[in-house]
Amino acid sequence: MKSGRRLSSKSRTYLGMLIPVVILFFAFNTLPLIMGAFYSFTNYRGYGSWDFVGFRNYFDLFTDSRVWNSYFFTFKYAIVGTILVNVISLLMGLALNSKIRFKSTLRGIYFVPNILGGLIVGYIFSFIFTYIIPAVGETFNIEWIQNSILADERYAWIGVLIVGVWQAVAMNTIIYISGLQTIPEDVYEASRIDGAGKFLTFRKITLPLLMPFISINLVLSTKNMLMVFDQIMSLTKGGPAQSTESISYLIYRNGMDGGQFGFQSANAVIFFVLIVTISVIQMRMTGKKEEQL
Repeated sequence: MKSGRRLSSKSRTYLGMLIPVVILFFAFNTLPLIMGAFYSFTNYRGYGSWDFVGFRNYFDLFTDSRVWNSYFFTFKYAIVGTILVNVISLLMGLALNSKIRFKSTLRGIYFVPNILGGLIVGYIFSFIFTYIIPAVGETFNIEWIQNSILADERYAWIGVLIVGVWQAVAMNTIIYISGLQTIPEDVYEASRIDGAGKFLTFRKITLPLLMPFISINLVLSTKNMLMVFDQIMSLTKGGPAQSTESISYLIYRNGMDGGQFGFQSANAVIFFVLIVTISVIQMRMTGKKEEQL
């Protein structure tokens, strides 16, 4: 009689699916994170020899004006972008969930921006901002659009924001539609019988019941906006005059090409901790709001 129990066929199947996924996740996610944290304590340039420098890279981050500028741009972009994405997505979700014709077709059309790659969308909009809009401005003698917005140090970030929001709205809209469809119609019927108007119904019924989905969208959109990279790469490459240089783009550019692998690894570690902290704070705040509602 064998002392050990043999795994069932179902258990072997689960392990056969789980183990490769865990190995791949560790190899392409966890291991690079560990290596990046390790190199953040060195003066590694991405090649050649290196030495341990302790916390010097972390101290230098706080005295580097370029790093501070990238954080300022990234957070400005993320705050404005998160607000716009969620407001527009919620309005779109309410519209596409209402009783209108061709509802399914419109949902498919609005989801197209999310299917396209960020670089592809960026290059398309770069052509629009650089050639088409200025041409329209010259044709109709509209002075303020005769020059590309991407070439203006003050307003280039708005061009990047337009592209980022346009592409992010699609997924958030789908999540809001999914949330709206979980709300029972009987609840709305009862509110109509009680004489509640549309705004009161939205504030007292739709918004509280939709709060879990709002929480998800806030966390996801904030994280995605903070990690903006594709739009920067395809539209401005951090310019003009580094005015649209995001944290992710700075880490990539100076870490890979600028010989600052160790320094930018420290920047990446700080950025990772900030994103996790912000996500946890958002989830706790929205969780408390759900309990209150």
